[in-house]
Amino acid sequence: MSPPPAPPSAAIDLSVVAPAHNEQDNIRELVRQIGIALTPSGLSFEAIIVDDGSTDATRARTLEMMDGRPWLRCVAMTRTPPGRGNGQSAAFHAGFRASRGQLIAVLDADLQNDPAEIPALVKLLRDANADLVQGDRSRARKDNVVRKVGSVVGRVFRLVLLGDSIRDTGCSLRVMKREVAISLPLEFRGMHRFIPVTAVHLGYKVVETPVTHRPRAAGETKYGMGIVQRALPGLRDLFVVRWMRTRRRPTSCTEVTR
Repeated sequence: MSPPPAPPSAAIDLSVVAPAHNEQDNIRELVRQIGIALTPSGLSFEAIIVDDGSTDATRARTLEMMDGRPWLRCVAMTRTPPGRGNGQSAAFHAGFRASRGQLIAVLDADLQNDPAEIPALVKLLRDANADLVQGDRSRARKDNVVRKVGSVVGRVFRLVLLGDSIRDTGCSLRVMKREVAISLPLEFRGMHRFIPVTAVHLGYKVVETPVTHRPRAAGETKYGMGIVQRALPGLRDLFVVRWMRTRRRPTSCTEVTR
């Protein structure tokens, strides 16, 4: 059972949420870069590392980094399968509900996303009066051929089946309003791949902007499967999201008094 969302804090402008599974060689540098990027930005912030069933020193090194960093927090996923995590969707869900910022930024813990770009995404969200700003790595991807080809194939299917015109929905680097993050059904596996289009379906304004993409410096990718092994679950999830969209009904309401 998910805990209720933490109450937002007027004192925190931005929560940065980074899921991490066995990222012990990247976590210190990630925390350092977040601090460098956001401390001079004028934004009050917190950073939440979501330890998703790590079997290495990810959690221990995160706790070590808390010394002198009151803005750093660690959320540990529970009831994870032995040796594995509950997955990125579940980790986002937990991190979003633990966050207290008015805005929520998301990035991967493998250092392929650059935290230095977060302030610009926040500015674009405000200038465009948007609800979510989605990063687009498509012109700068440093992934292997399998992931690049899989991304193109997935984009075509999303466009045909969901009307999803977002170029790079798989990019984790994004900033959104808190209400968007909390409304996403991320307790379902694979839903993190559909965050932008789900936000659009819920009536929120989504804009894209180019971002950089860095090669993984340490650790192992969590996407070692081939194109077919990745495509089949992704296609299944597409049909699930399409079905959910047809079943979704407005839940907005207002109290009426005499």
